[in-house]
Amino acid sequence: MSCLRRHPKRTKSEERVYQEELRKHEQDNGRRLGLEGDPDLQFLLNGGKLMKVRSNSWQKNRFYKLQEDCRTMTYNSKKKFNRKRTFAIDDIESVRKGRQSEGLKKYTQDSDEDKCFSVIFKGRKKILDFMTASKEEANQWVTSLEKVISSIRNLNNKQKSEHWIINCMRKADKNKDNKMTLKELKHFLRQINVEVSDTYAAEIFKKCDTSNSGTLEGTEIKEFYDLLTHREEIKVIYESYAKTEGQMSDEDLVSFLQKEQREQASLADAHRLIEECEMDETAKQQKRMTKDGFLMYLQQEETCIFNPAHKKVYQDMTQPLNHYFISSSHNTYLMEDQLKGPSSTEAYIKALMKSCRCVELDCWDGPHGEPVIYHGHTLTSKVLFKDVIKAIKDYAFKMSEYPVILSLENHCAVDQQKIMARYLKSILGDALVTKPLGGKMPTNFPSPKELKGKFLIKGKRLNKLDVLFSNINTVEDEMVSEEDEAAECKENSQKQKPKKSKITLAKELSDVVIYCKSVHFSSFEHAQSNQAFYEMSSFKESKALMLAETSATAFIHHNMDKLSRIYPSGSRTDSSNYNPVPMWNVGCQIVALNFQTPSKEMHINQGRFRPNGFCGYILKPEFQRSLSSQFNPNTVSNRPEMKIFHVMVITAQQLPKINKEKEKSIVDPLVKVEIYGVPADNACKETQYINNNGFNPMWNERFEFTIQVPELAIVRFLVEDYDAASANDFIGMYCLPLTSVQNGYRHIPLLTKRGDIIPSAGLFVHLMLLDAQ
Repeated sequence: MSCLRRHPKRTKSEERVYQEELRKHEQDNGRRLGLEGDPDLQFLLNGGKLMKVRSNSWQKNRFYKLQEDCRTMTYNSKKKFNRKRTFAIDDIESVRKGRQSEGLKKYTQDSDEDKCFSVIFKGRKKILDFMTASKEEANQWVTSLEKVISSIRNLNNKQKSEHWIINCMRKADKNKDNKMTLKELKHFLRQINVEVSDTYAAEIFKKCDTSNSGTLEGTEIKEFYDLLTHREEIKVIYESYAKTEGQMSDEDLVSFLQKEQREQASLADAHRLIEECEMDETAKQQKRMTKDGFLMYLQQEETCIFNPAHKKVYQDMTQPLNHYFISSSHNTYLMEDQLKGPSSTEAYIKALMKSCRCVELDCWDGPHGEPVIYHGHTLTSKVLFKDVIKAIKDYAFKMSEYPVILSLENHCAVDQQKIMARYLKSILGDALVTKPLGGKMPTNFPSPKELKGKFLIKGKRLNKLDVLFSNINTVEDEMVSEEDEAAECKENSQKQKPKKSKITLAKELSDVVIYCKSVHFSSFEHAQSNQAFYEMSSFKESKALMLAETSATAFIHHNMDKLSRIYPSGSRTDSSNYNPVPMWNVGCQIVALNFQTPSKEMHINQGRFRPNGFCGYILKPEFQRSLSSQFNPNTVSNRPEMKIFHVMVITAQQLPKINKEKEKSIVDPLVKVEIYGVPADNACKETQYINNNGFNPMWNERFEFTIQVPELAIVRFLVEDYDAASANDFIGMYCLPLTSVQNGYRHIPLLTKRGDIIPSAGLFVHLMLLDAQ
């Protein structure tokens, strides 16, 4: 703590006490993270100098240190933190060692590789690029930051809640004396999103101030904490099953698991849960569970809404590639809008780290013979093709081992196409598929399992694959039509649709297209009669939606044999998204969205691909894979598989403040339960709003949904801040397929608009998905 100068208003003795209290806080928070006495944590708490790199001319030393809450980094140009600037550890997406960012590659030397690292943030916050004095120092910063980030992410729900509340208490303790006055208590309640009257606040204070000292301290603060965090709804559930001297015996717990959670539970399962969740040793020896142990059980990750069996790859991954929905990105290189926003390799990294398995590359002739990627006919910035391929190679398989498709939109002249082909082969190496698997003419797609760690190229090809297995002389460079999206932005401003332009396709680039040859779509009949299985078409969203509405069964059968790619309309210059659900309903595999735009559509996409190990591949339902199927999503009714989905929204916990600038701004939360699927299943129901309580609002409202096609249904829980005068504000959401929902009493984590976890916030619900017949 020597880096902090004495506060001018404190005496030396007061400063010593203050510094001692800070050390205690550091130790307490380190213990909660499981890092008490850890040298890496202590390194961050002590802090140190880093050179922040922004450009060739802007490279300045800043002093960085971890605050005593172990969750906030503070930095300034001097050790005296007179003008604090901070960022939250929770906001960090990753820490990357070396010169991996565009900024460090551009503004530092190759010889500085081992001394550099970058902090990557969630959302659109700018990357922080750093250079240290030595390789060892860079390693220390990276190791220490990664350890703290990992420890925070690995906290269970109960630990996250405690950590959050206690840190809010400490922030409310303005003079850091470990005591809480009535004024500080009111400040604390506003911090945790609760508005109470002065009278009620005074009543709570008086009840806990057993020493009548006018402040809460020691055990009084503990009593206040217990009073605040009491969960009445948990108490009611627990007492209805605690039939053994006021506690849950192992048999009581089995009864709860079978009746409420609808689990095939045994005494052995109950004993395991008691061993894992019960903190009272006497109860544990008696094979009983106390109320605190029961709450711990309900807050376990495996007990939340998402079926833990679906968190790993659990589906059959040996089916042909076209039997899967594939997580796909449109204009992946863009960080913002489609007209003037920046292009970046970082956009590819972010998409791949979200398990995106199909990325798009719009390729154009660049200066000095180097092809570039950008949105043609616009003012978006350019990024080198080779840099994008290097980034894809480095990050493609960090989150998923299953194949990545590079969708090329080629507008380059022949010379630069040859350079593109050379980069693809030299950078991707053996991971690039350049000939059919098995060394013979294929009759169907290989499976994701067979293609693990492989890259497929989607693009134009000069001939069919069978020429590879014949004595026919292969053609040389030849004219082909440009890709479907090429001139769409330009086209939107013209009254008449321009004729498709032609380019000469280089044989070298054509030859790396194996399983994903781009062809024009004429009709389903023409495709069935004339197209090989590996010849695929791209559809603009409006065309795809029209076909899904008018020729749904034919579209489904088309996708049983071939791949289809859907992309947003060129009029979506703000990078907004279309609804992907109608496309999935007819079996379209590559439904490309603008990953950079937080939106309801991206929430649904995230929900669709959440199961199966978040690997980017989801096996389509059997009726979308069987040639005998006559399924039509637009006309389904009374299927044998029909379900009734019962939802009871009970409470929420620790919702974030929306307007953090206004201390007295408290949310008025409501919950919407939305179903997305076939047209007959689409529905939305919502609770009443609760006035001035974001900490522990209670609804106890019941809803019921009839689900015709549960295999395609996705449920989104949306929490909003009610506003009578304008649109409600977003608070948090969670989305997942209905088939991955667990029955019973479940906690639901809440995510931000961008899909990142909101620490400690959640819903508590009761769910039941039952057969309708």
